[in-house]
Amino acid sequence: MSLKSVNDILGILQVEAQWQEQPFSRLLKCWQEVVGVKVAAQTRPLSIQRDVLWVATSSAAWAQNLTFQRKNLLLKLNKKLNHEISTPLIDIRFSTAQWKQTPLPDNPQQTLSPQAHPSYLGDVGVGISKPELKASAKNAQTAFEQWARNRQERSHNLNLPLCPQCQCPSPPGEVQRWGVCSPCAAKFVIDQAGNKE
Repeated sequence: MSLKSVNDILGILQVEAQWQEQPFSRLLKCWQEVVGVKVAAQTRPLSIQRDVLWVATSSAAWAQNLTFQRKNLLLKLNKKLNHEISTPLIDIRFSTAQWKQTPLPDNPQQTLSPQAHPSYLGDVGVGISKPELKASAKNAQTAFEQWARNRQERSHNLNLPLCPQCQCPSPPGEVQRWGVCSPCAAKFVIDQAGNKE
C-alpha cells in the first residue's frame, strides 16, 4: 500500500471537481458573451436536460424570435463550450413559462410612472367618461369624427393645447411627441398601412 501526499490527493480532487462541474454552470458564465447584452437581459437559462438547453424568456415575442435563431445560437454555444462540456447541446427551447418564477439577476425592474407618459393629464381627466359613439356611425371615419366632437365638447374647460389635425384638446405630451393627439397618430398609422396594400 502506497501512501500519497496531501498535495497529490488535493490535486486529484481538484481535477475531478473540474470534470464534475455541471455544464450548466459553465454555460451561465458565458451566456451574456454568446447571446449579447440585449438578449441576455430578456432571457434566463434554466437547465440542461438530455443535451437540450431550456431558456425562460420575458415575452412570447422573444421566445419566437430566439427560436428562429436557435441553430445559430447552438453553434456559438457549442463552439464556446467545446472543451468544457462532454457532449454538445443538440437544441434550445425557449418559453415564457418560468420567467416570473426565476429571480432576476441584479437587474431591477424598470417602472414608468404615469406622469412620464405623454398622455398624462394629471387629476384633470378623472371626471371624464368615455365618449359614446352614436349608433348612426356607418364607418370608421364618421365614428372618429363623432368621437372627436364629443371629446372637444367634454374637455373645453381643460385649457389643453388643440390637436392641429382634429382640433380636440389633447395632452401636451402627445402633441409634443407626435405633433398630433394619439388618436390622430393612430389613424395616420392605420391609413398608411391601408395605402400600402
